[in-house]
Amino acid sequence: MRPHLDFHRTREETANQSTSLDNAYVAGLKEDLGFNGNQLVQLQTFYIVGAVVGQIPFMFLFTYVPMHWIIPFLDICWGIFTLLQYRVHSFAELAAYRFLVGWFEAAFFPAMHYIFGAWYRGDEIARRGGVFYVGLTLGTLTAGLIQAGASARLDGVHGLAGWRWMYIICSIITIPIGILGYLVLPGTPDRPNKLFLKQRDIDLSVERLKRDGHATSGKFSLATFKTIFRKWQFWALLLLDIFFWNGSINTSTGGYLLWLKSLHRYTPSHLNNLGTISPALGILYTLLICFASDLVLGPAWAITVAHIWNIIGLIILVIWNVPESALWFSFSTTYSAVAMSSVLYGWVNSQLKGSPAERSFTLVLINAISQSTTAWTPLLVFKTVEAPRFKKGYAFVLANAVLLIITAHIIRIYLKRSE
Repeated sequence: MRPHLDFHRTREETANQSTSLDNAYVAGLKEDLGFNGNQLVQLQTFYIVGAVVGQIPFMFLFTYVPMHWIIPFLDICWGIFTLLQYRVHSFAELAAYRFLVGWFEAAFFPAMHYIFGAWYRGDEIARRGGVFYVGLTLGTLTAGLIQAGASARLDGVHGLAGWRWMYIICSIITIPIGILGYLVLPGTPDRPNKLFLKQRDIDLSVERLKRDGHATSGKFSLATFKTIFRKWQFWALLLLDIFFWNGSINTSTGGYLLWLKSLHRYTPSHLNNLGTISPALGILYTLLICFASDLVLGPAWAITVAHIWNIIGLIILVIWNVPESALWFSFSTTYSAVAMSSVLYGWVNSQLKGSPAERSFTLVLINAISQSTTAWTPLLVFKTVEAPRFKKGYAFVLANAVLLIITAHIIRIYLKRSE
């Protein structure tokens, strides 16, 4: 469960990315801290800068430090700085914590997909990643429900507002899970967690991967730069990821909750409950798209199906002056935009299966570059003061979703011809 001040972009992917601070805003964060104008979107920019900069060291570290050490360390530190946010009293203080939360969350999603690529073949990764992503979506969903409960039942307890209790609750959940990760994460075949795996299991996994052309060992070096930048797959997948991030920021703009709030019908706790509808549908979207990718469609067509559904909703949001029921429908389609996340990163793993160093570098770098674009695009097209309609924002996301589909099929056709 990862609460973000995500009016305009989340992780991962991001991943781990939730809307609980959108909910906290509805419950009174804006009023309690005296935010004005675009300070909410500015805080999101601090978070994204931390998330982008924090990824850079891990382009190199994944092949040197055991993954069952890296991920728990990040989770525990994330939990500590999440906890500290309960005590904020100013914009500057919260901005500093948001930067550090972004920093320690930065590499979580690429790290998990690096582990998937270390143990599974290309036709197996998407559905495993999809099940993992369901956990992230459940975090978003339950964060909203917990925030609703905090707003209704904990507001004022020991002198703390309900949104402050949300940070305390999330950190209490996160830190023990981070510690548990040291015991249950499998690591990678070359640096396995032998508390979790037996040697015969590791040997069996290595043997089956090698039959499919997967390299299971190899460290990052300066030569990796030269090799990866010469590969067309790197540049094509980078472009695809940029369109993905910008074609799915509609999941975290807060537009849905801001629209509900503009109706002046619902209490804060009711708003938080309604906010769980979209991520709940996202669980269904994710499982359908990821399993279909591995078993039936392949990556390009799975991406197409996911974003056609997203595009239908975006067209309605661009038009806006439609019956209220149509707006309810359009906001319910938004999580289809991120349902193909594990398909995309699984595609990266399968295209670079011959080198762990290239996989590590590419997974982190394309994620960092793509996410960095969302540090400034929301400032241009998703300004808080233009909520909830976001005329420029929804049109921008629609254009990226269309370009995402086109790019995916260009890559598919080129790969087919290369074979």
